[in-house]
Amino acid sequence: MNERTEVVRQFEDLIADYAGALYGVAVESCSAALLLSCLYCKVKEVTIPRHTYFSVPCSIIHAGGTVAFEDRPWTGAYQLKPYPIWDSAVRFKERMYMPGTFYCLSFQSSKHVPIGRGGMILTNDPAAKRWFERMRNDGRGQCPKEQDDPRDIMLGYNMYMTPEQAARGIDLFYWRIYGKTDLPDICRPYSDLSLVPAYTAKKGAHS
Repeated sequence: MNERTEVVRQFEDLIADYAGALYGVAVESCSAALLLSCLYCKVKEVTIPRHTYFSVPCSIIHAGGTVAFEDRPWTGAYQLKPYPIWDSAVRFKERMYMPGTFYCLSFQSSKHVPIGRGGMILTNDPAAKRWFERMRNDGRGQCPKEQDDPRDIMLGYNMYMTPEQAARGIDLFYWRIYGKTDLPDICRPYSDLSLVPAYTAKKGAHS
């Protein structure tokens, strides 16, 4: 691991330890975290609150799933039912991680650690961690300069967090984070996404 990837790992370890998870996998956004989690879980029909952010149903559909909406009050975080995926874009508390889940965080400019852009998947599953790490890096290993066996390269995504973003996240964590509560998100009240025809198609985008 080189110096540039090491700072990303330091940020991942810092956030995972604070949240009570074994591992954190940093990605470019919370939307990317949700998409990768949905792909890993091979989602089919997913039920979410009808009032939430637009990228959530998009991530489900792009992963091959379909979306069902329900009237579900929520604050801070909610589950993408029935899967162990949680959208925690507006929650950031000590020991918030729930074992057995893929817990997705946001570091967008209005969030608790306002890097400007970025996300993370918290997990206790080492196999899932390795899969997420490869998928965020074009399906390759952690060090692009090292030659992968072509048979090991997956059909991945360019979704990594840059070292500069990770370094800023470490700085912001130490001077902004402690004692925070759930955010009264600036987008609320969210639009009723059950009214969007593009989200209620019967087939997933890749099915």
